[in-house]
Amino acid sequence: MALTHAMHDMRDEMHDLAHIAEVDGARQGYLAMWGTFIALPLLYGLDKFAGFMNVAWGDFLASWVHDVLPGSGDTELYTLGVIELGIAALVFFMPRVGGDVAALYMVLFAVNFFAMSGMAIFGIGSLALAFCAVAMARMSTTWHHHDG
Repeated sequence: MALTHAMHDMRDEMHDLAHIAEVDGARQGYLAMWGTFIALPLLYGLDKFAGFMNVAWGDFLASWVHDVLPGSGDTELYTLGVIELGIAALVFFMPRVGGDVAALYMVLFAVNFFAMSGMAIFGIGSLALAFCAVAMARMSTTWHHHDG
């Protein structure tokens, strides 16, 4: 029965996302953030494996991250890619929990960026995304009723 409710919510959210101009402003805000926090980690996660964005992801990792993540080089990026794909799925199915996890991930990346010379602007951007992820998670308590 819970799966039936979750599928109904997904249908409602996908319908409203496709017809976003027809829903009220608060719902539009939630759907925009929900879609963003599915799309960004999904694209970033897939790019860690496929490299279609031509980004040198390893250049965005502080030395302490290399010490924390298992393996080196590509293995570290694959680990981050799997985490990002998991976050995208979590936001899709359980936006309340997924938003908090996405926020935590963004805060960790902000710490990573602040530890690197010349990357503070990315740290500030990551913190802004973290606050938006928390807002989306809280909005989901109104707009998405069937989180675990």
